[in-house]
Amino acid sequence: MTRAMKALRAGSTVLAPDGTAFDVDEAFASEFRPGDRVIADSAAGLLRIPQEEAAAARTAVGRAAEAFERMGSVDDHAIGTFYEHAAEALADDPVWQEIAAVNVTDVEGARARGRSTTRLAVSDDMRAKMIEGMRGWANTPSRRGALLETIRHDGFRVEMVGAALGVVAFVFEGRPNVLADACGVLRGGNTVVFRIGSDALETARSIMRLVIDPALRTSGLPQGTVSLVDSAAHAAGWAVFLDQRLSLAVARGSGQTVELLGALARGAGTPVSLHGTGGAWVVASQMAQGDRLKRAVVRSLDRKVCNTLNTCCLVGPGARDHARLVLEGLREAGDARGQPFKLHVAAGDEDLVPPALFEREVRIGRARGKVVERQAEVISREDLGIEWEWEEAPEITLVRADSLDQAVALFNAQSPRLVGALISEDPDEHRRFFETLNAPFVGDGHTRWVDGQFALNKPELGLSNWEHGRLFARGAVLTGDSVYTVRTRYVEE
Repeated sequence: MTRAMKALRAGSTVLAPDGTAFDVDEAFASEFRPGDRVIADSAAGLLRIPQEEAAAARTAVGRAAEAFERMGSVDDHAIGTFYEHAAEALADDPVWQEIAAVNVTDVEGARARGRSTTRLAVSDDMRAKMIEGMRGWANTPSRRGALLETIRHDGFRVEMVGAALGVVAFVFEGRPNVLADACGVLRGGNTVVFRIGSDALETARSIMRLVIDPALRTSGLPQGTVSLVDSAAHAAGWAVFLDQRLSLAVARGSGQTVELLGALARGAGTPVSLHGTGGAWVVASQMAQGDRLKRAVVRSLDRKVCNTLNTCCLVGPGARDHARLVLEGLREAGDARGQPFKLHVAAGDEDLVPPALFEREVRIGRARGKVVERQAEVISREDLGIEWEWEEAPEITLVRADSLDQAVALFNAQSPRLVGALISEDPDEHRRFFETLNAPFVGDGHTRWVDGQFALNKPELGLSNWEHGRLFARGAVLTGDSVYTVRTRYVEE
């Protein structure tokens, strides 16, 4: 799957782990340099890791691995002190102003490259949540050394004891707050290594310099306890996830990127937690109450994240009346942002909305700038799973189903299997919905509640969907205190 090579010739063959063969062409061979690593992935094809990117990743993981060896002698009080000092630094206005100034440059650069900036820009709200998260971890009990279970026998007992997991790697794009949130894994005695995308790299460097590193020094934690890969290259992230010193690999970002990183980590034998595609579904049954449906639409469209409403499925003969309420909610959500809305209607369901919407042109703010588009467009029913990555103008898909069972079948077949909400006044429908919907998060109103901070009062490190299978013995919300393992101890009595 991957190896460092001295030479690479056009015409040679490289095998992916599943046996897929890839032939090296002239262009790929010409880019190769001695010491580079070559990766074969069945979906992505041939990839090259330049030796300098491999070295940057190796150094960062090495620092985190060395720090983990020393964490066994670091007490929980020192870890709590780290969080307190990090929170104090984030709360210091001059420190935050410097971070925010660097972030402005990152945002401007990303916007100039036609990149999305909705999750890149820091804000007072983001700052407050980062501070709240750090202080929360300072007061959270650690499972490291905690007696989780005791099994008694005649003359002895067996104890299940919580323990640190090891080095946790994060690769994420354009989310500066994740750097602070993911420090939650330190609570259990773990260490962490980050790779962040080019859009947010300077912001991450400033947070490390002004917040994380000083807090590590003051608390007495090893300096490599939190380690940033000092590279913006995707190849550096690939190299991190191929490092067999990792105990857990966590990826957040776009679907294809996350899938590739997951494949690389699995090939190296490392457990993965992947948080890529999202897009929530709201199903309105015939028993839906109109005002509840409208409120759910408005509250689910305040901004674009993975738990934002993406697809609205209307069930039964009342679908047209419910569509009118969905449009009212969609328009209200757009007005709140000073923007029009964008609508995609499944083929065959055009009668759900006024025909004029398919002719009206509006200016939609995309990552590449303002573009003129039809306000409503028809899409294939096979495309219901497309996640709309909107910037400012709320954007959803509308589809009709003949029954609740058909709506659930559409969700299970085409959605990313993340969030499903049912608007209905029928308790039996809610029971059936919960039992048959293949998703970890199920609700009866807006979808934005699917957030670790909102639902669990804990900074989340990611939300795992069931698109590629159910998680094994782990909740779908990954938080710092859920990153641990268990040791077994025999004690004679």
